[in-house]
Amino acid sequence: MEVIRHHVAGEATGSTERTGPVFDPATGEQRAEVTFASSAEVDAVIATAVEAQRAWAATGLVRRADVLFRMRQLLVERADELAAVITSEHGKVIADAKGEISRGIENVEFASGLVNLLKGEHATQVASGVDVHTLKQPVGVVGAITPFNFPVMVPLWMAASAIACGNAVILKPSEKDPSSAVFLARLWEEAGLPAGVLNVVHGDKEAVDAILDSPQVGAVSFVGSTPIARSIYERAAGNGKRVQALGGAKNHMIVMPDADLDGAADAAVSAAYGSAGERCMAISVLVAVGAETADALVAKVTERIGNLRIGPGTDPASEMGPLITREHREKVASYVTGAPAEGATVVVDGTVQEFDGDGYFIGVSLVDHVKPGMKVYSDEIFGPVLSVVRVDSYDEAVALVNANSFANGTAIFTRDGGTARRFELDIQVGMVGINVPLPVPIGAFSFGGWKQSLFGDSHIYGPESIHFYTRSKVVTTRWPLPSESQIDLGFPSNH
Repeated sequence: MEVIRHHVAGEATGSTERTGPVFDPATGEQRAEVTFASSAEVDAVIATAVEAQRAWAATGLVRRADVLFRMRQLLVERADELAAVITSEHGKVIADAKGEISRGIENVEFASGLVNLLKGEHATQVASGVDVHTLKQPVGVVGAITPFNFPVMVPLWMAASAIACGNAVILKPSEKDPSSAVFLARLWEEAGLPAGVLNVVHGDKEAVDAILDSPQVGAVSFVGSTPIARSIYERAAGNGKRVQALGGAKNHMIVMPDADLDGAADAAVSAAYGSAGERCMAISVLVAVGAETADALVAKVTERIGNLRIGPGTDPASEMGPLITREHREKVASYVTGAPAEGATVVVDGTVQEFDGDGYFIGVSLVDHVKPGMKVYSDEIFGPVLSVVRVDSYDEAVALVNANSFANGTAIFTRDGGTARRFELDIQVGMVGINVPLPVPIGAFSFGGWKQSLFGDSHIYGPESIHFYTRSKVVTTRWPLPSESQIDLGFPSNH
């Protein structure tokens, strides 16, 4: 059986004393084993990264940009091959895997402008003969701890900016689908990135803790569930590191009575069930304003659900693949089967849909008359379950969203420009869509939520990532003439 090893300084390394299984979610069969790093192994990799980072930080910006441009081209050329790797371990359909790669490429393109992004500021003659300028310098070695649901896009969210800024990266991907990270590491090196600047370490909590505790790691980026994000933030910040830890979500889509209900139903189905709901920007709550709106939406969504094609991600006819593990499938199903006891109505029960083989497939579910306090509403299900909450007014809808502890993304569907503009200002959520169900910012903007969806001050990728992966230094200079030298014990003044 294939053993997936760490990728360090261009080489496959790692002891096989501790390993974890890697499954094909479409068949339920184990396809490989992945090595789990000990804390000592992680420390050795970090030491390698420290040495590589020194030389990379001294590399000219144009040379760094050349590497990023070549990486972008390689991702385009190898997209089919990389998508197949994603699907084999995650299960998502090929089209979705290619979409993930495309969004990752956006971030490489943004980071390719590093010559402009890393420019400092300069002020001349702030006082007599005194100038001030700023420098942006790399943090050093940074940790990137990434989730299973986007095994290519999220590593590129982190690594592209970190590498552009002159850092070295320790990438710890999910142990559930680790091969994509190794594939990316090899592409980076083929693009000309020096060995050791990006290293892949596989593992469990022991490996993560070693990254969080190492004094040689200056910053940590994380994407995952809220409880883990909070834990990562507290431990890494307690060790004096910069941290951006993105957590969970419960994204609401408000539909006003004046909306195009067919368009809204299409958007809800796409945003709720795409990638089997395993994405932090999935719409999991449909907020219908008015009883007529709710009844019409439930009917239209139900009609569309019946036409969805669920099957292996490798089948071009499939629109949705399996969930990541058997255990996760059972957990998702429990929210649907438990909803009636809480007073909700299961309109479409995807848990009873039957599939051939032993894959981790589940049908899509639609649950109506959901209310706050129910588990199906409160928890991040991370599966193809769409809840419908009925409200009487715009104000009630906004209050519902703002009361939620998660604040990652939200959307409103309306034809009224005044309502849309008011929504932008009223809503307390980090990413907002107006007639856009998945408001994931393009690479030139930054991604991140509020409240329990983000721990730390910086959003990920885009302009905020340049700030996160660099330290600013302010330099004040004066070149006095010999005749101007004098002793002055007073506090420096700019007058």
